[in-house]
Amino acid sequence: MTRYERVPEPAGASHHPDDEIDLRELFATLWAGKWIVILITMLFAAGGVAYALYKPNIYQANALLAPADGESGGRLGGQLGSLASLAGVNIGEDASSNTVIAKEVLQSRVFLTDFIRRHELEAPLMATEAWNDQQNQWVYDPEVYNAESGGWGTNEDGESLRPTDWDLVEKFRESHLSVSENQDNGMITVRVKSRSPVAAMQWTEWLVKDINEHMRAQDVKEAEASISYLETKLDETNIAGMQQVFYQLIESETRTVMLANAQQEYVFKTVDPAVVPQEKSEPKRALIAVVATMLGGMLGIFIVFVQAFVRSGKGEPENNVGLIEKSEIR
Repeated sequence: MTRYERVPEPAGASHHPDDEIDLRELFATLWAGKWIVILITMLFAAGGVAYALYKPNIYQANALLAPADGESGGRLGGQLGSLASLAGVNIGEDASSNTVIAKEVLQSRVFLTDFIRRHELEAPLMATEAWNDQQNQWVYDPEVYNAESGGWGTNEDGESLRPTDWDLVEKFRESHLSVSENQDNGMITVRVKSRSPVAAMQWTEWLVKDINEHMRAQDVKEAEASISYLETKLDETNIAGMQQVFYQLIESETRTVMLANAQQEYVFKTVDPAVVPQEKSEPKRALIAVVATMLGGMLGIFIVFVQAFVRSGKGEPENNVGLIEKSEIR
């Protein structure tokens, strides 16, 4: 009679599991689960296309700016700087520092709040659904904002939906405004995005104009305050030398006021003005559809391989065990 027993392999014998990947088996697995891959890929592709079509067109307007000259771009220093320091009066900043300050002011919360309120951009920022190209006007969400009455809606708790200054500035910074500087030549680029190409161009122009006006008004105010201070000190001294210094400083500050009021582009000169964009800047619909399709395909393949792995067996093969045949005669 013949029987089989499991006995340990001889000492020194080694067990080499087959860890090599069989490409034919992989392709066979994929072919067996091809409908799963196709279905998931089609679902993701359809979802990507739907998402891309759902996203509204966004237009971007750009304005290229150059720092204004030192004479017209800021408070005057010039030859009277040493005299001003002796009198304890700061009469000037160079054009580069004034440009840096203006760039930061352009993105500051105080300036943007005033900019949004002055140009009545609360509703276009927070309550629009779309832009009507035929009528060149905004389409507002009636549940949020009533365009006819100018009133804001309320939420379920009865609280007004009117945005706060914080909400307006955050929305404008995150979704609309971008300011960058070319480190090689010092040029400043102001970019504004909007669903409306007209609004993108108009808001960019307003920003450039308002920052120039803001810096001009600030410098004129400081110069006038300096003139008032110097005139007071002039009346208090009888020393001829100090009187001469004060006269020169007053002349310098008066010149600052005159140049500031005469210069239209005070801090930034427009090199390339903003125009109404003819093409959208985003979304990249073709790219969205392609990426969604690729993700769907990879997910489908992953699921097929996971299913094949689960079905292949649940347990570790026994190691170091062999079958030998043993005969026993009875």
